[in-house]
Amino acid sequence: MKDMHTLEQLAAALASGRVSARELVERSLAAIADPAGEGARAFIAVDAEGARAAADLIDRQRRAGRAVSRWAGIPFSSKDLFDLAGEVTRAGSKVLADAPPAGADAVAIARLKAQGLIVIGRTNMTEFAYSGVGLNPHYGTPRSPHDRATGRIPGGSSSGAGVSVADGMVSLAIGTDTGGSCRVPASYCGVVGYKSSHGRVPLTGCYPLSFSLDSIGPLANTVACCARADAIMAGDWDGEAPEREASGLRLALLKDFVMDGLSPEVERAFGSALEAIAAAGARITEIGFPELKEIPVLNSKGGILASEAWAFHRATIARAGAAYDPRVRARLEMAQGITAADYLDYHARRRELIGLFARRFEGLDAVILPTTLNTPPALAELAEDRDYLKFNAMSLRNTTVGNFLNGCAISLPMRGTGEAPCGFMAMAPWGRDRSLFGVAAALEKVLSTVRS
Repeated sequence: MKDMHTLEQLAAALASGRVSARELVERSLAAIADPAGEGARAFIAVDAEGARAAADLIDRQRRAGRAVSRWAGIPFSSKDLFDLAGEVTRAGSKVLADAPPAGADAVAIARLKAQGLIVIGRTNMTEFAYSGVGLNPHYGTPRSPHDRATGRIPGGSSSGAGVSVADGMVSLAIGTDTGGSCRVPASYCGVVGYKSSHGRVPLTGCYPLSFSLDSIGPLANTVACCARADAIMAGDWDGEAPEREASGLRLALLKDFVMDGLSPEVERAFGSALEAIAAAGARITEIGFPELKEIPVLNSKGGILASEAWAFHRATIARAGAAYDPRVRARLEMAQGITAADYLDYHARRRELIGLFARRFEGLDAVILPTTLNTPPALAELAEDRDYLKFNAMSLRNTTVGNFLNGCAISLPMRGTGEAPCGFMAMAPWGRDRSLFGVAAALEKVLSTVRS
């Protein structure tokens, strides 16, 4: 599907009759089934029969001249965290294998299906979405598209989502983002990943991790693709991002915390990106935000996320803890040491920092920073628990800022094909999603010249 890798290209091909919905579905299924590819690890389940039936219906409607959505017939992948009617939502775990099938689709997925997009299957993920590296001992770990011979982590928790787009199995994947779970896989797989403002896209029918931090977002090949999917799922705008030029952008470069400890590759790539964006006429202002250094302290025991995740999982762990990924279980159990007073203090300080973020960056179009500190490490480097924890913290450090500050954020690829991938992130306060998509589209044009 690399010849038609954007939603606009696919929609135009469908409208002109150059391709049918059934042909697009068959291409997706063939890419997933390719024994030389990552489909077997990227997907936990594939609904070939259901996808073909949906495609055939759409093709009949088009031939009959019935009005169908422009996007009808385009396949997409759904993270295993989302309910699909008649299927068991396993959330990347073996613990839920005997759970009853969902009675209805998750709202976000239902809205996409209402526009005629076709679910091709359920993508792999970190168990219960609780890690940024993407490992899964139950269903295998899909590899980043970079350096497959070595085998590198895909990022998590939406690991299969990132790989399904990067490998051309689909042109759109739907994931979730609680601490970076759309943007980290986007960075490590070389695609675009979006974290929407919390609460814009309904979480109904999505297996929870943290009700204060969970958000739903798309991964795709372009900013425009993510904008379309976000608009459909949120239902609060038309998906037409405002046209912006880099020369008119007012950007804030954070100089505290998020620039510490970058790998040489990321530092060079980000530096080149900044030079290109400045040369295109954007005004970049370095701004201090030393309070960000409080976030790892507030999250030292897992913080808000761990508290809420433990409250949700403690009964299941008491019943079936032995079936959990030991690393996920250990991180969940760390939250037992968080008191109710701690939890309330975390929320109080978070509210203060959210307000400070909104005030400090008033009048600016976006905050910019590297998505991840590093390019994807080899799977072998995470063999020991201490290294797993180290790389998990590294992967999530910068993306977590967006969740903690209750913003919206997007990761764009900033290295070319064949180079180790890493992401360029733009972030804005809550509710500025449409504006951020316009900024991201302008940045995407500049970054594409850096990557070529």
